[in-house]
Amino acid sequence: MVKESKPTGGLEWRINVPNGTTSKVLVPESKSHFRVWNGLRGLIVGFMSRIWKFFEKAWSLAVREPKKAIHGLKVGMALSLVSLFYYIRPLYNGVGGNAMWAVMTVVVAFEYTVGATLCKCVNRATGTFLAGALGLGVHWIANQSGEKFEPIILQVSVFLFAAAATFSRFIPSIKARFDYGAMIFILTFSLVSVSGYRVDKLFELAHHRLSTIAIGTSLCILTVMLFCPVWAGNELHYLITNNMEKLAASLDGCVVEYFGINANVNAKGEDSDKVLLGYKCVLNSKATEEVMANFARWEPAHGRFNFRHPWNEYLKVGAFLRKCAYCIETLTVSTNSDTEAPHILKKHFSKFCISLSSSSSDVLKELAVIMNTMTKSTKIDLMVHEMNNAVQELQGALKSLSKETIIGDSKNGIEEGNKSSTVVPLMEIVPIVYISTLLIEIAARIEKSVEEVNELANKAEFEQESTKKSKQSQNQQNPNQPSQGNQEDLTMKTLQKV
Repeated sequence: MVKESKPTGGLEWRINVPNGTTSKVLVPESKSHFRVWNGLRGLIVGFMSRIWKFFEKAWSLAVREPKKAIHGLKVGMALSLVSLFYYIRPLYNGVGGNAMWAVMTVVVAFEYTVGATLCKCVNRATGTFLAGALGLGVHWIANQSGEKFEPIILQVSVFLFAAAATFSRFIPSIKARFDYGAMIFILTFSLVSVSGYRVDKLFELAHHRLSTIAIGTSLCILTVMLFCPVWAGNELHYLITNNMEKLAASLDGCVVEYFGINANVNAKGEDSDKVLLGYKCVLNSKATEEVMANFARWEPAHGRFNFRHPWNEYLKVGAFLRKCAYCIETLTVSTNSDTEAPHILKKHFSKFCISLSSSSSDVLKELAVIMNTMTKSTKIDLMVHEMNNAVQELQGALKSLSKETIIGDSKNGIEEGNKSSTVVPLMEIVPIVYISTLLIEIAARIEKSVEEVNELANKAEFEQESTKKSKQSQNQQNPNQPSQGNQEDLTMKTLQKV
């Protein structure tokens, strides 16, 4: 029996069970379908919104770093070119079905920078050639030994060469430059030795594989060097320069924020946090610097970087910058500590600390200019002298603090003697002394960084600032006649285009 209940804001239907003890509520099918449709629509809208957000992030990344978008286009172009060995019949007849090795070579060897691509291509070609030659030699010796000893000789050779090549990958010098080549050597030698036992035309197989790998590596090198090349040396150079600027901004922002002077802080909110925490990028850049320096050694002379450029000096400069970053990190933690110095004491030391941090950051900024322009600066020695003077002034203030009684006076600042009865406790002096000591240590480490940058400038043969100015004045006097330096640059650009 079906009955209709009283309407309470909607229509409800109940059905009695035959025993008459219970009843069930019937939900209209239209409502259930409506709920299913709403849930399905929510899933579709959520999925589409996630896809839209992904494309927005990808577009912002491409706009912010167009080199990465161009790299994707270069990889696609290289793969399209190497695929022609499959699509064009004469090319396919020349290499046969082994053309897939050329495609695989492009996929695994094409890297973001020129140095990384050269490193992988040379390692792959060298490892394949050595392994193929040794595999053919071992196969010939095994054939001459008879059918009984042939598998034994092949197995022993695989064991010995694979074990030796694997162990060589633990040697630091081999691991840094030839780790990929050692792995390719193991792979190729194993394939040639094992397959040679059943394959009759082993020499033809090795020849086809070597030729296809040569084709793949050549396409990778030509594409990465001719179309918008990204040099690992340039990336390392700009990384060191940006690290100097980040350290200068972090040092200035930390000290200014601690002493409550916000006039010199231009960034606010999230931008301010990025400026203050810029030293963390320096702390985390060691691995990137080592990888870029390793790849830069594989690159030919380009732009302002000559052959055998002192890339190891960049690592030394980066190490000194990280030492400065460690001190700045400790300084940041100290300024955010719950234990603070009295306001009147901070006011007394603010001019000394801010003067030292300002002069130290100026030195870092000047070092960034030296690295960016690759020109020896005539102002750096004077700026270091001013930084040392600021250090001496702060040290003098600390000595006077330890010798004399420091008392507070809200009207006249800090006075000495017995004009007031309020004496600053020793524990309240410790924070400002610790921060001052850290600033002095940062200045000492910055001075070491200046010495290392000067060493880099001498080995890399940076131009003198006076020489550069004279060239610029000659160009202004004779704008239609290029100078010798410009002629060299034009020659280099012409050769790169060719």
